[in-house]
Amino acid sequence: MTSSIRIRIRRGRRAALAVALGSVLALTATACGDDGSGSAGEKGEEGSGKGTITFWDNNGGVRTDVWKQIIADFENSHPDIKVKYVGVPAASVQSKYDTAIQGGGLPDVGGVGTAMLAEVAAQGALEPLDDRISGSPLNGKLNTKFLESVKAAGGDGRTYTVPTSANNGTLWYRTDLFGAAKLDPPTTWTKFYKAADKLTDKGKNAFGYTIRGGEGSIAQALDAMYGQSGITSFWNGDRTTVNDPKNVAALEKYVGLYKKDTPSADVNNDFTKMVAQWDSGTIGMLSHNLGSYTDHEKALKGKFRGIPNPTLDDGTRVQVSNPVDGLGLFKSSRNKAAAWKFIEFAASHASNSKWNRVAGQVPANTEAARDAWVQESEPTKLAAEALSGSSTKIVQLPYYLPDWNTISKADNEPNFQKVLLGKLSAKEFLDLMADQLNQAHADWKKNH
Repeated sequence: MTSSIRIRIRRGRRAALAVALGSVLALTATACGDDGSGSAGEKGEEGSGKGTITFWDNNGGVRTDVWKQIIADFENSHPDIKVKYVGVPAASVQSKYDTAIQGGGLPDVGGVGTAMLAEVAAQGALEPLDDRISGSPLNGKLNTKFLESVKAAGGDGRTYTVPTSANNGTLWYRTDLFGAAKLDPPTTWTKFYKAADKLTDKGKNAFGYTIRGGEGSIAQALDAMYGQSGITSFWNGDRTTVNDPKNVAALEKYVGLYKKDTPSADVNNDFTKMVAQWDSGTIGMLSHNLGSYTDHEKALKGKFRGIPNPTLDDGTRVQVSNPVDGLGLFKSSRNKAAAWKFIEFAASHASNSKWNRVAGQVPANTEAARDAWVQESEPTKLAAEALSGSSTKIVQLPYYLPDWNTISKADNEPNFQKVLLGKLSAKEFLDLMADQLNQAHADWKKNH
């Protein structure tokens, strides 16, 4: 099936979904929801600021304990408000929101990160929060780059979720191997490639780097491309910069590491296999995020460091936007005043610090980002500095496009493997992705 046929089929499915969704919303516009909330399109009410509100955690199970601590703290300081916690597994939260948007039963507050923000906001389910933030103690206390990512992901420049945390691309490297080889830390791309070559000794099953070829490969490849090319915008007018000649050259250099300075098994590696391989072998470097720190510490017992992805030789850091997690206020809530009090509390200095310390992520609250535990955790400290640094340029990925997840995953992860295997050139791969992105952007503009 050609790429143009795939695009037409996807556009047809999306149009059909839009018609169906519109019909459902029209039928449910006056329906009553569960637990004080309803379906998308309802205006809801400000409410008394007291009573019970419902909160959906978008990564239930993984962070349940810390959320219950924060809820207990909130209820102690706001005895007139009770919070009903509902933990939703990350893998199913998008479908749960979609079902509730169509049929009713939305929560008052929900975890809504930038990866799903556009789809939820486009259906009219979320309250714009700009005015509430400007009149809140949170005003001026939220990381400006996180806010930029949230506004870009929403599709219309408004703030539909209060940012709470972000991960960041991290280059983990073996300090023992670097020391033995007398190599400088891989802080620049020049030093990175030099180390990848020098640490590779295939006869001893030693490699300089492990590349992500399986699930999740596209975001990592984009980070490496833009980081080396220095291009700071995903769009040039209405055309994507993905296949700019500088990005093509950067990708060619990056995939050139495969089997030369990386294991051949990398072509199938998702993050779980990649992390396990790095922790148990003699591989010099690994690109992942802050979330794998605990695994590395258990396996390598301090013989590693985690630094932000490399810079250009002049110190300029260009990186693609990482998903920013946040808390959204649903428009159909019948007690928005109480719901907003909970969001303010959860994003405050103390609560945001507590949550991110457990999650191992970068706090969105700038006061929390200066807390001792962040300064004592070098990877998190360096990530926080990179995300807020004046020399860091963040390329905003188009999370607002309805087709973004399909294009960046199902459509192109298999094609990236073909590039690694030499069956597709870097230029052919990026030209195909660019065609899909340009068409998706054109479709989006017609409706906005």
